[in-house]
Amino acid sequence: MSATTTNLKEAIVNRRSIRKVTKNDAITKERIEEVLKTALHAPTSFNMQSGRMVVLMDGEHEKFWDIVKETLRAHVPAENFEATVERLKGFHAGVGTVLFFEDQATVEKMQENAPLYKDQFPFWSHQGNAMLQHTVWMLLSAEGIGASLQHYNPIVDAEVKETWNIPAEWSLVGQMPFGEPNEQPAERTFLPTEDVVKFY
Repeated sequence: MSATTTNLKEAIVNRRSIRKVTKNDAITKERIEEVLKTALHAPTSFNMQSGRMVVLMDGEHEKFWDIVKETLRAHVPAENFEATVERLKGFHAGVGTVLFFEDQATVEKMQENAPLYKDQFPFWSHQGNAMLQHTVWMLLSAEGIGASLQHYNPIVDAEVKETWNIPAEWSLVGQMPFGEPNEQPAERTFLPTEDVVKFY
């Protein structure tokens, strides 16, 4: 299975949240880089291209999830912390994590250049980032790589920026741990199509 042989419908249908992943030497930096280069074709409003990605692999990836664990220790009630740690182990055991950011400097520049839409650009930037995230996720899935989308921001933001020298104007919006799938996702359920889609 690969992104070059999977059609779009299959990629959309087969993408699932895989929260337990493991190591696999076949998931290389080069493979992930190719996925992300392809994902850059995801659309953005006004072609603003405000999305940014940082890829943490191997030891750096594990360091990130250690930061998340220690940060959560101060926020999660003691009686719930072990369950939280168990959940984090599924991410920590993987190959890497993609950190998704929005470059606020780009958003502000767009607001200056098109003041008529000033109030909309923050919304549009997040919509663009969501499309970027979904595209990366589908491509990883098409490559047989398990992934999920997590949101441990903003409580980890400051330490993440300090640890990896992230520009101050980059705002963390999501984290995508990836690796060899180590669980079978449950069957999905959907609302009736007629409740979601209307034709006139």
